[in-house]
Amino acid sequence: MTLIVKEIRAKTILSKSKIYPYVVNPYTGCQHACSYCYARFMKRVTGHREPWGEFVDVKINAAELLRKEIKKKKRAGVWVSGVCDPYQPLEAEYRLTRQCLEILARNDWPVIIQTRSPLVLRDMDIIQDARDFEVGLSVTTADDAIRKLFEPNAPKIEDRIAALDTLHRAGIRTYAMIAPVLPGAEGLAELLKGKIDYVIIDRMNYHYADWVYRKYGLLDKLSDDYYYRVRQELASL
Repeated sequence: MTLIVKEIRAKTILSKSKIYPYVVNPYTGCQHACSYCYARFMKRVTGHREPWGEFVDVKINAAELLRKEIKKKKRAGVWVSGVCDPYQPLEAEYRLTRQCLEILARNDWPVIIQTRSPLVLRDMDIIQDARDFEVGLSVTTADDAIRKLFEPNAPKIEDRIAALDTLHRAGIRTYAMIAPVLPGAEGLAELLKGKIDYVIIDRMNYHYADWVYRKYGLLDKLSDDYYYRVRQELASL
């Protein structure tokens, strides 16, 4: 797979969100290319013809925009990020997420980071010093073989769990995002114990990954019984 990377200049970066007051997306597109990702709808907005996961637009002026926009808007929680992973591999080179976090921390804005990548550990210096930052890792299954079916380009499950442990031990508020609930999720309660402050669990968009379920005979894992059993196990965390 050839990744098409374009450096662009965005018009805005601190946008309203239906989940949190604001969202910052330093990138359009995501290298992780998870089969069920709800952000695939972005192609209808951006006009990209490439398959999801094969393009990323890098908003090289993200920090410049944020410095200006943060002065004009009322302080409130910021989600980093909503329709891309802020720590996808390109972040190691471009460091846009880090620049935005520095600005948000300097201005004392609350931040909710959501990622699948242990690369977030690189920015622990900013996160620890900030007054109101928290970090979540998306962990959808305890079985890395299942992860490879649905999230082939995303980091290993064990690496995400280890990142949560490191963050939590450092005194940073952490959470696990289990959305969607994939086969193997019943093993997450034991893995996450003592590593998070809370958990978010949701089915989200199975529609996009239905072909994977059918191909590997996993349709039984879509049942209500399975979902509520996993939810009950995680409720004890």
